[in-house]
Amino acid sequence: MNIVEVTELTKHYGHETAVDGVSFSVQEGEIFGILGPNGAGKTTTVESIAGLRKPDGGTIRILGMDPQTDRDALREVVGVQLQESELPERMTVIEAVELFASFYADPADPDQLIADLGLAEKRTTAYKDLSGGQKQRLSIALALVGQPKVAILDELSTGLDPQARRETWQLIESIRDRGVTVLLVTHLMEEAERLADRVAVIDGGRIVAIDTPAGIVARVDPQQTLRFRPSAPIEDSLLTDLPEVKNVERSGPVVTVTGTGNLIHAVTSVLAQQQVIANDLRVEQTNLDDAYLALTAHPAKDLS
Repeated sequence: MNIVEVTELTKHYGHETAVDGVSFSVQEGEIFGILGPNGAGKTTTVESIAGLRKPDGGTIRILGMDPQTDRDALREVVGVQLQESELPERMTVIEAVELFASFYADPADPDQLIADLGLAEKRTTAYKDLSGGQKQRLSIALALVGQPKVAILDELSTGLDPQARRETWQLIESIRDRGVTVLLVTHLMEEAERLADRVAVIDGGRIVAIDTPAGIVARVDPQQTLRFRPSAPIEDSLLTDLPEVKNVERSGPVVTVTGTGNLIHAVTSVLAQQQVIANDLRVEQTNLDDAYLALTAHPAKDLS
C-alpha cells in the first residue's frame, strides 16, 4: 500500500524552479530516503509534502489526503522534524513534549516517549543544556508525540558526532519498528545505505534515480575489484577464463582482478581448486557515495 503519492510536483521561487516535475510513491512501513546536493530541492519537496509550502503544480496525497485542503486531518497522522528547528532555551524536555502532546487528540504518553528515546535522565533539563544528540532525540520525540503514521525527518543527523549519529540511526530504525512510514532527507550516503529501503536521488529539482541503495549502485557501476597475494603461483588464464572476470593485473606479488557478478565466489573457488590461498584479500566495489557523485556531477543552485 502506498502511503505517500507525489505526482509531477513543481515549485518555483520567482524565475527559479526549485522542484521540477518530481514524482514518487512511498510504501507503508518503508524508510524512503531523499538524497541530493545542497539546493537540489529536497527540503522544498518534503515541506510541500508536509503542507508547509504550497506547490505550483502537481499533486500530493498522504493516506489519500491533500496536504493543503486536508491540513487539519493530516496533522493528526504526519509528524515532522525540520532541518532547522529551535525551542525556547529554558523550556525543559518534559515541557516541550507535553506542549506538543496538547496539540493532538490522542497523543503518546509524554513520559513513556521520553523514556523510549533515552531522555528520562534529561526530563527536567533545559533545551539550551542538551547536547546535539539529545536535541535530535527531542526533535524525534516531538515528531512522534502525535503517534503519526508518517514521519518526515529532514537532515536529522547533520552536525552530530559519529557516536550520536549512530544512536540516532538506531532511533530511526525503532520508529519503523513502531509501524511508522519514514521519509528521510539526507546528504549522508552512509546514513542512506544504513537506513533506507529505497532512495530517490534529486538533482537540480528533478529525480535522477529511484531504487534500493544497492540498485542505485548497480546501475552506475556494477564492477568489483579483488586484490590478494596468492600463496602459490597461479596462471592468469585460470582467472581470465571465468565469465565474471574482465581483467587480471599483477604488481609484484599482488594480483588485481576486476569483474562483475559474484566475482569473489568465482575467484576464490578457482583458487581453492588449485589449493591456493588468497592472502591479504581485499574487496573493493562501487558504493552509494560513488554512485551519488556520478549521478549528481553538476552542482545544483541553492534553492531548497
